[in-house]
Amino acid sequence: MVDKFMQLAIQEAKEGLAEGGIPIGSVLVKDGKLVAKGRNKRVQELNPILHGEMDCLNNAGRIGSYKNTVIYSTLMPCYMCAGTIVQYKISKVIVGESKTFDGAREFMESHGVEVIDLNNKECIEMMGKFIAEKPELWNEDIGE
Repeated sequence: MVDKFMQLAIQEAKEGLAEGGIPIGSVLVKDGKLVAKGRNKRVQELNPILHGEMDCLNNAGRIGSYKNTVIYSTLMPCYMCAGTIVQYKISKVIVGESKTFDGAREFMESHGVEVIDLNNKECIEMMGKFIAEKPELWNEDIGE
């Protein structure tokens, strides 16, 4: 069973897909409590850096220290999002999957971030279907 925070991230991804965007969702948790949630809005808001994690952190606003927070993402973060995670000393990243995109796991781990990959079937299927149906949009998202 998937925990409630990953379920929220998956719901964010589904909402993004329903809006015509890329199905990647994220939530930020501190002390076991939801701080913020977000989703990839590059398409919806014509913003090249509004990946799921970036939208989530933007929605969190100024919370002071991000130490001892956990960020959940339905997909392994890219280098841009991983850089932000490292910059703000987010200590743990829990991802739905890295099969469709392996992202920047080694980079984060090399900076002391604990990365947990759930290899979640629903996340893998959602991204796999999206990439197959809209490869041009996916390639734009990852800078190809």
